[in-house]
Amino acid sequence: MSKITLITGASRGLGRNAALSVAKKGGDVVLTYHSRREEADAAVAEIEALGRKAVALQLDTGKVAGFADFATRLRDALRETWGRESFDHLVNNAGHGDFALSADTTEAQFDRLVDVHFKGVFFLTQALLPLLADGGRIVNYSSGLTRVSAPGWGAYAAVKGAIEVLTVYMAKELGARGIAVNTVAPGAIETDFFGGAVRDTPDFNAFFAGMTALGRVGVPDDIGPMVASLLSEDNRWINAQRIEVSGGQGI
Repeated sequence: MSKITLITGASRGLGRNAALSVAKKGGDVVLTYHSRREEADAAVAEIEALGRKAVALQLDTGKVAGFADFATRLRDALRETWGRESFDHLVNNAGHGDFALSADTTEAQFDRLVDVHFKGVFFLTQALLPLLADGGRIVNYSSGLTRVSAPGWGAYAAVKGAIEVLTVYMAKELGARGIAVNTVAPGAIETDFFGGAVRDTPDFNAFFAGMTALGRVGVPDDIGPMVASLLSEDNRWINAQRIEVSGGQGI
């Protein structure tokens, strides 16, 4: 029986790459999208072209009030597509960036970062635990910015730091069910994150490349395959870890 991986925010960027990487390793995928239905459908078609099954479900990871309905829709999709009542892996990837110095960060910016990157991850995971199979996996995305500081990213890095602590507690609390929980912390990556700043702004790209031992910033293919590998049985004994995937950023 194939494994089913739920990846939030998988219509684009790192989430989409992770979804395709899981499919290439023989897994099936439930991907969520916020508003880009066409991109989500295109990702589903690409996964299906690899011979795997995939379903796209709409979800705003910043609105806890919608999580119970999402769990119901997910349960229905699992039954209809796989004839199952559970899924195997949860990848909390969905997110956004807000760039502002601590002195200039607004309450609205701060609240949105907390709602999506911390509160949303906490309560979405809680809502989906009854559907997550024993022996499953959870991967929470953090950031290389929790270890290497860059002015303007303080609030973003702080909520990602909270995720790293939460990951350790989840691993401890879910260990009795055989569920492993880890954090993956990408370095600077060329995606459309924060308006494609790293990808499209030469000075920004060069700044982070200059901080990285391998002399470049990352691309999605540096991250997705690693996440798919972490979900495999080859890495079943890795638990409660922060795994940075940054090419040696800031060493």
